[in-house]
Amino acid sequence: MSRTFVVTGTDTGIGKTVFAAGLTGLLDGIYWKPVQSGIREETDSEVVSLLAGLPLDRVLPEAWRLNEPLSPHRAAELDGVEIDVQTLTLPTTDRPLVVEGAGGLMVPINRRALYIDVFAQWRAPVVLCARTALGTINHTLLSIEALRARSIPLLGIAFIGDRMVDTQRTIAEMGKVRVLGRLPRLNPLSPGTLSAAMQASFNVADFRGIRA
Repeated sequence: MSRTFVVTGTDTGIGKTVFAAGLTGLLDGIYWKPVQSGIREETDSEVVSLLAGLPLDRVLPEAWRLNEPLSPHRAAELDGVEIDVQTLTLPTTDRPLVVEGAGGLMVPINRRALYIDVFAQWRAPVVLCARTALGTINHTLLSIEALRARSIPLLGIAFIGDRMVDTQRTIAEMGKVRVLGRLPRLNPLSPGTLSAAMQASFNVADFRGIRA
């Protein structure tokens, strides 16, 4: 099986999709968003395709596309459906596969299952995206604890935001976790600036030799 990496976050709106685009480009991989809530505006798949410069066949279609920009369980209910967790199986690809979750680990998929439950079934290495701003120590350590409680492999932390030396060190030491790198906020954000930032901040070797 091709190398698979699950990109999740400690919260919503922290820049996880931008990082996922950068990682897909860095690995020359394929991107998949299993569940997309909110399809009336630009979707995460469309953002990643643009930022990573991916052709259409390198962005896999979502298993579920829901109208409202809400938690997947609620967006599905408003669409009159229920997401079947059994449909969320990892695709087989000939390139590294980057899979992006929604929000944080405890986001409900339906009234009985959370995203972290699906991650536990997959057993693919997780890259946990964490902001560097105030509050991140609590959110990140809780997320690390939740992953380890379910024996989900954690490849490491990808910080997003301004450099915060003590915050990053505290999470690494207290969470006993590897820091993969830090993606700064990019202005302007473009395929070129994202690619340059990923190459400068992350080591491709950290993502080699890992298999789902």
